[in-house]
Amino acid sequence: MINSVKINTEKIFEGLGVSPGIGFGKAHILESGTRDVVEYFIPDDKIRAELDRFEVALRESIAQLDKLRQKASALPEAAAEELGYMLDAHIHMLKGSRLVRGIETYIQNHGVNAEAAVKHVLVDITKGFKALDDAYIASRQSDIHQVAGRVLRNLTNTEHQSLKDLSDDSIVIAEELTPADTALMHPASVAGFCTLLGGPESHTAIMARALGIPAVLGAGELVGEVGAGDSLIVDGGRGKVIVNPSDKTLAYYRKQAAQIQEDISRLSHLRNRQAITNDGVKVILEANVELPLEAELVKENGGEGIGLLRSEFMFMNRETLPSEDDQYEIFRDFLLQMDGKPVTVRTLDIGGDKMAQSLIRDFGDSICSPLGMRGVRLSLNRPDILETQYRAILRAGVHGPIRILLPMVTSVDDVRQARRILHAVAAKMRHEGVELPQYLPPLGAMIEVPGAALAADALAKVCEFFAIGSNDLTMYTLATDRADEKVAHLYDPLHPAVLRLIQFTTQAAIRNDIPVSLCGEMAGNPKYSALLIGLGIRDLSMGASNIPRVKQRIMNIDATAACAHADTMMMQTDQTRTAMMLESFNSHFDQA
Repeated sequence: MINSVKINTEKIFEGLGVSPGIGFGKAHILESGTRDVVEYFIPDDKIRAELDRFEVALRESIAQLDKLRQKASALPEAAAEELGYMLDAHIHMLKGSRLVRGIETYIQNHGVNAEAAVKHVLVDITKGFKALDDAYIASRQSDIHQVAGRVLRNLTNTEHQSLKDLSDDSIVIAEELTPADTALMHPASVAGFCTLLGGPESHTAIMARALGIPAVLGAGELVGEVGAGDSLIVDGGRGKVIVNPSDKTLAYYRKQAAQIQEDISRLSHLRNRQAITNDGVKVILEANVELPLEAELVKENGGEGIGLLRSEFMFMNRETLPSEDDQYEIFRDFLLQMDGKPVTVRTLDIGGDKMAQSLIRDFGDSICSPLGMRGVRLSLNRPDILETQYRAILRAGVHGPIRILLPMVTSVDDVRQARRILHAVAAKMRHEGVELPQYLPPLGAMIEVPGAALAADALAKVCEFFAIGSNDLTMYTLATDRADEKVAHLYDPLHPAVLRLIQFTTQAAIRNDIPVSLCGEMAGNPKYSALLIGLGIRDLSMGASNIPRVKQRIMNIDATAACAHADTMMMQTDQTRTAMMLESFNSHFDQA
């Protein structure tokens, strides 16, 4: 349950800890205040059109708040109630309030654009609030600013404030953060972040873990309790946010942060050691990478390569598609930084909560759906995008070992079409005299759809390798959107159906003598290591910071015992029983 405890001026809030670590810094409120706007004259014959434009921005703002209110209902009761009150108040302000009437009147009487009218009316209302001899009422002006800021963003078609140039030790506070927002954060300047909504398996949470940024999501009671510049502590492991911490609290958390750093240092001696079980089974540990700045983290943590380079970050936070040169330079730099270790590039997988404005215009709502136009479907529908990626990958391939991974594969024909395009692109580039690697990069399939897992034997005959995407495979198998707070509790990778699909895919790869890896949150959680080894997985790809902990666990495992235990677990039909068996088996290694 989310709650707050007041200790003098200190306030403690609880949410969902989604990315471990402790961050100290100053609050940066993402959606507070308004931006500078340009004021310009509106002729009398255009006033009606300007009022209509303002009305459209109001409707967009109300729709956004309605969507947030629906998501908020899935939060724990206290947070849902608190956040619900705030969102209801904001919606009310957008329906015929003094703010709205004042803006409409200002547009009509002064003949200025809607943005300028918002600014002028906001100044007048703020003066009125400040004149009141009541601290609580006067403080409510922040709600007016948030509402006005939302309207301005819709008027100017600006989604969010920039996160590129934050001051050092910023802690970002926002309603929600998209993966695109998170991609703009640099760990050197962002000490942590906290949102009012969100779940632990969302792509935003996954990116936070990959970047090593402490994060707390679903902290609804923070509404109205944090001001810009407030001193904050974010405890991403325990899911706590401390506002204006006391000296005693600061001392406690600094000690905790030192302990975390000590644990990291203790595991650093494993960096150059291989992950080999007690009975001599070698397991390859690679890293999932989203952003160029993560390449150094892979080496620091002893990663043996990049098992999953998500290419969609190049398509986010921009209005146009990245060029061949843009992509080539990034792939080349990754290969050079990895110094001869393999890099697996996943072709474009925009969709779900990973958006690219340049593609939304072409595909509309379908690209927003996890069941719509995404992954290899989109690439085959837009071969120009796939051809550009292929060209960049092939050029980069002269700098080191590189593989191509196709996402969202559902059939043998998906791979055959993608391979035909690859061979055609390579032939054209050779004709152009472009330098290419001696052999074409291996082409593999992401097994993340139940249909692909069940067709794994057939797919293995047209693929050079498999990569099991445990996150999406769990989501699609259980028909559960891990980013939807209302059903996120149903998301369980230990469900018998999910485990059987992983086992079936792994065995198909072994039968057909092709490599198979597993990436996703299961790979990076040591509690699953023995189970995955027992199922036959010998290559795991995870967030770079998780590699030392997983390596330590693997070095304490007896693979033969893990296989026997996995066989027993696979006979279970109840995931609760499976979880208990896994916990019991892991307890042996925890004590080792």
